Amino acid sequence: MVESLIDEGFVIQIDHVSYTYPDGTAALTDISLRVERGEKVGLVGANGAGKSTLLLLLNGVLRTPRGAITIADLPLTERTLGQIRARVGLVFQNPDDQLFSTTVEQDVAFGPIHMGLPEDEVRRRVSASLERVGLAGMGKRIPYHLSGGEKKRAALATVLAMQPDLLVLDEPTAGLDPRGRRELIALLETFRDQTLLISTHDMRLVHHLCSRLIVLDSGRIAADGRAADLLCDAALMERHGLEAVDAP
Repeated sequence: MVESLIDEGFVIQIDHVSYTYPDGTAALTDISLRVERGEKVGLVGANGAGKSTLLLLLNGVLRTPRGAITIADLPLTERTLGQIRARVGLVFQNPDDQLFSTTVEQDVAFGPIHMGLPEDEVRRRVSASLERVGLAGMGKRIPYHLSGGEKKRAALATVLAMQPDLLVLDEPTAGLDPRGRRELIALLETFRDQTLLISTHDMRLVHHLCSRLIVLDSGRIAADGRAADLLCDAALMERHGLEAVDAP
């Protein structure tokens, strides 16, 4: 089984983080939040709200924000960048951005190999990760030949093989047909101990998976609270360009 590396305490601590793109566009302004181990957090907002920018800052794809980011007990700096990227498992919206090798198992092995792990540990992690996402026995498949849902799960396996402290998913259900969407949600529901941060427009995904919801609007946190409460607040959702979900 692929497990989180940490046993207690927070996973993300963000203190007064702002980020401006080189063209002068202010993407995030004074963001502060804390995510505890095991939390399932939905990150929502209209297009341009800053969701993707925040995700890319968490593992150093984007650099030099103002403010401070700590992942587990490790401050995000140029010196710690490699360690941070091993701790933050980022699954991109488009799995083709993550799958680039000749076979699925080569893609899943890429991270552990570059962590310097011994060959037997790499094989163990590849096998465990593929089994975890329901792709056992498919390691020799060519990623290009997978279905959309299988590609999403293979991309997830590449991240799980790193055994990250934090699993970050960018629009995980985007582009999936109804069956693939249901299967992916059912898979993610089994990640009971894993800390999840999910950026999405799929409010019913948040309803199924997340106990906490953070609403971003124009680069600022507009709301942060129980997902069950915020999702059914029609006025709040409409105010920030989102759709409410009826209470069960």
